[in-house]
Formats: sequence, structure tokens, C-alpha cells
Amino acid sequence: MIKNNKVGSVIAGVVFLVNVGAVHAGVPLNNVEGVGGIAFNPLAYTAGTPFDAQEKGAEGFSLKDVVNKPQFGIWRIRLNDVKADWTTAGVATTFFDRLEVSYGNETIAQSGANNIHKNNVGLKGLLLKENAADTKWVPALAVGAIYKDTTYAVTGNVDDQGYDYYVVATKLVPDLPRPVLLSGGVRSTDARSTGVYGFGTKRDLIGFGNVDVILPGDLAVGFEYQQGAQVTGWKNDDYYDVHAAWLANKNLTLVAAYVDTGKATGNSKVGLGDGFVLSAHYAF
Repeated sequence: MIKNNKVGSVIAGVVFLVNVGAVHAGVPLNNVEGVGGIAFNPLAYTAGTPFDAQEKGAEGFSLKDVVNKPQFGIWRIRLNDVKADWTTAGVATTFFDRLEVSYGNETIAQSGANNIHKNNVGLKGLLLKENAADTKWVPALAVGAIYKDTTYAVTGNVDDQGYDYYVVATKLVPDLPRPVLLSGGVRSTDARSTGVYGFGTKRDLIGFGNVDVILPGDLAVGFEYQQGAQVTGWKNDDYYDVHAAWLANKNLTLVAAYVDTGKATGNSKVGLGDGFVLSAHYAF
């Protein structure tokens, strides 16, 4: 366990690139839990790239008509205040352009303590596609659920398994001086420190949001926020991150970020201080 800190929401900043008029390139990335999104926040967009007509061929119906090509992401988060390394890997794809399936694995390592491993299995359903009914203002709308488990030895009224549920809306606004991607939603959670340190008996409803600006030169910069949940006497601090990304080519996105998760000590809420993040994402 991270000494004197029952870990709060550890954040890795993330960003992505959007081609004007089409939400592709790096959007969404695999977030820290493997879900199609930014860092810890999901997006309404689903993961994976559809096969094009040439790839499908002319043989008639095939699996390529059902499922997208998968995408992968890795994260390395260094939190110097508590001398912890947070390493994650995730994979996701989408069936019928509507149902995203994802998996993420996290390892939390701190000097003098046993490693903690956390697994995440996600499902996301796209209820409404962006610009539905030939409009220019309708956001994409999705609902999702994430099953989580942890190897941390929980005691008392704390479980080692739990669920998050969320609703999220995402919209690209291309008509500003630079295209802007806006996303926000609410999440119901019973997780202590995103589930790394178990799951309580009391749930909390929290808000989250993202703003990203698409710049020339295959670059993007943005800001991410998530409200800290209060679960069974456990108060997670809010977090934010600022991030930048570079689309190295049509498949690879590289990300760097600065993250602040709240004070590591002397605070009534659980925080882990601040630190820096590196991340890489590959979409077939």
C-alpha cells in the first residue's frame, strides 16, 4: 500500500487528434482502464477502426462486417511524491459499430510494498451517433459499465470486486478558429482509488469532462477533470491533467502530460501529488 495514502484517483493525461469533419486518427485512445476515452475518462466514441471495402473483399458476409480492427494503449505514470510507478496496458474493439468491448490491466509498484494488480473489463453501448439525423449539433451519446477487481488484500466492509456505470456525451465542434472536442458525463462508482484499494458499500455519483483543441502539425492539447468520489468514508481528491499529443502516423499516437491528483499528505481527501505521464497508442 502507498504509505499513509489510500490512493486517490491517479490520473494520466491524454490527448488525441481529430481530422476536421471526421472523428478518427487517435480518437478515442485506450484510457488507463482500457476503455475508449482519454486518460481516466471515457468518450462516447467507440474504439477500433472499421475494415474498409477492399479489406472485406467480395466473398459476402464475414467477421470483418461485424467487428472493428482492435487498438492498443500503454501508460507509464510516475508519481514522485509517493515514489510510485503506475503501468497499464489496454485493448479495445467494437462490434456492429455500436458495442465496444475492452480490457485493461494495471500494475502499481512502490518501493517497499507488494505490487498491486487491477483488471478492468468494459462494455460501452453507443446510443446515438454524432450528428445523427443529418444535424450538425447532436453529440455522440453512450452508456457503459466497467467490472473491476484488485489483488489488494481488502478487509472489513470492503470488497475486492466492483462496478462503475457511466453516461457520456462527446461532440467535435469544427467551426471555431481551431476544431475543439468537448466531452462530459457522470459516473456511478463504488471504487476506492479507482478500485486499486477495493470497493466500498456506498456508491457516489461524480462528474467528469474533457476539452481538447486540435492544432496544426498533427498536434493537440487539452485539459481533463474528474471529480473525486466519496465511498464508504473514503474521500478521493479531484484530479486534473494538461496534456499534449502527436500523431506520429495514421496508426501511432504519442502522449505526454502533467497530472495533479491532490496533496499526498496533510489533506482530508486522498491524493497522490503530481507527476508526469508518457503514453503510446496503436490502432490497426
